[in-house]
Amino acid sequence: MKIIECVPNFSEGRRKEVIDALADAVKSVEGVQLLDVEYDPDHNRSVFTFIGEPEAVKQAALKAADVAVEKIDLTKHEGAHPRMGAVDVVPFIPLHGTTIGECIEISKQFAEEFSSKHDVPVYLYSKAATRPEREDLPNIREGEFEGLREVIGEDAAKDPDYGPKKIHPTAGATATGARNFLIAFNLNLNTTDVKVARACANAVRATTGGFVYVQGIGLDLPEKGMTQVSLNLVHPKRTKIHQVMEVVKNEARRFGATVVETEIVGMIPLFAILDAFEYYIQPEKLSQEMILDLYYLGGGTDPTKKTFSEMSLIEFGNKVRRARATPGGGSVAAAIGSYGSALVCMVTGLSLSGRKYAAIKEEMLEHRHAAEFDRGVLMGLVEEDSDAFDHVMTAFKLPEETAEEKKTKHKLIQEATIHAAEVPLKTMRHSFASLEHAKVAAEKGNINAITDAGVAAHALMAAIEGAALNVRINLGNIEDEDFVKKASAEVEKLTTEGQKLKEEVLEIVERRMKELAEGE
Repeated sequence: MKIIECVPNFSEGRRKEVIDALADAVKSVEGVQLLDVEYDPDHNRSVFTFIGEPEAVKQAALKAADVAVEKIDLTKHEGAHPRMGAVDVVPFIPLHGTTIGECIEISKQFAEEFSSKHDVPVYLYSKAATRPEREDLPNIREGEFEGLREVIGEDAAKDPDYGPKKIHPTAGATATGARNFLIAFNLNLNTTDVKVARACANAVRATTGGFVYVQGIGLDLPEKGMTQVSLNLVHPKRTKIHQVMEVVKNEARRFGATVVETEIVGMIPLFAILDAFEYYIQPEKLSQEMILDLYYLGGGTDPTKKTFSEMSLIEFGNKVRRARATPGGGSVAAAIGSYGSALVCMVTGLSLSGRKYAAIKEEMLEHRHAAEFDRGVLMGLVEEDSDAFDHVMTAFKLPEETAEEKKTKHKLIQEATIHAAEVPLKTMRHSFASLEHAKVAAEKGNINAITDAGVAAHALMAAIEGAALNVRINLGNIEDEDFVKKASAEVEKLTTEGQKLKEEVLEIVERRMKELAEGE
């Protein structure tokens, strides 16, 4: 199962009835779990955290956005936290069985549907950003609602990625995109001097010489009689909570202030809690497997149990080598395809920086995002292919003692076999799509990674041919002639055109390898 997280921020932290309406909208979508709602009257902002399968999460975000546009008027909004929209920012985060590329695609779909329905300009940020300066949200939000209202439509640099080139009169503008998991961490100081909070933020923020993976601002909290250092730890595995906290405490001490309380806004991963616990408690030994609750919460889930895509190469190889039907050739074909797509991501990623690649940066970024999406789908198909085969075997084991049982069994076998053919067919489609991106990467990408484009072509074609075998063997047991005819034609087309495309990529690789050698 693919699980993503969405953490939308809405410009409302005071009216409980509006916050409840937003929560109800999220909860109305089947399959979505609303995990947390945080709201702050000083910030006048609420942060929702919900998870589920990608399409369901997108629908929940859209439904909540409908409510926000209807009930939040930025011309009447005031709060300590910077904002530019009623729906201020909607990030999508890969959690399980998904990649950042899939979340980029979901963010684009959200942007298109939301802007079309409500005439709200939408900007893509973080990993989905179409311009380097839009990777960081503060750059997009500069000037906030009031400032943007004056420049959208006048300054081409402020043109949105989706929607009209004008601000929505009450809902403002929205940012959406894909990012990795971050921790929103606030530290409250026992001083009313906001300059102290800003000095502490400067001490840890990346742009002012602090930690590379920290964003932050100093805010006034008049209702609490405090100030706040409001931080985002955008890579909490590299910059840890306790590291940031200790620096803020030391900086505050220079001004005679102390950290009197902290806040985690939204959710926090277990590893971050364990990191902080280990730092302050200093146990001799500590690991996730020692957390008792994980063994009985969530229906007896074993925290040590992994899906195929979560296993190491050695672990997955050990699963394949067993004398069992799954994971088999179909899963291995999908895995090979995912690695081929990963190489395309690598080559295009190495073709983004420096003046030498300035002219092709946007093109390379587009192909990188697309290949990352294919990689995520293919990773999911590793598991799905094995599940599809297991469903066929389950159908064959059904009883058939009565005429009705025979009829039901036959129907279920046919349905399961069709699905077992559709899964490797998807492997072929996405491997072929990545092969197309590999050709562009080979032709225009960083010449120093040219052999990686060649290996990608070999891997992706191997995935296509391996998956084709699994489609064909299932087609022999399917009675739906129309399905068999269409699938057979698609297998032939993808195999033939894939082989041609692979040869074109390898010709490019050989030519550019020669150029590289002659250049030396």
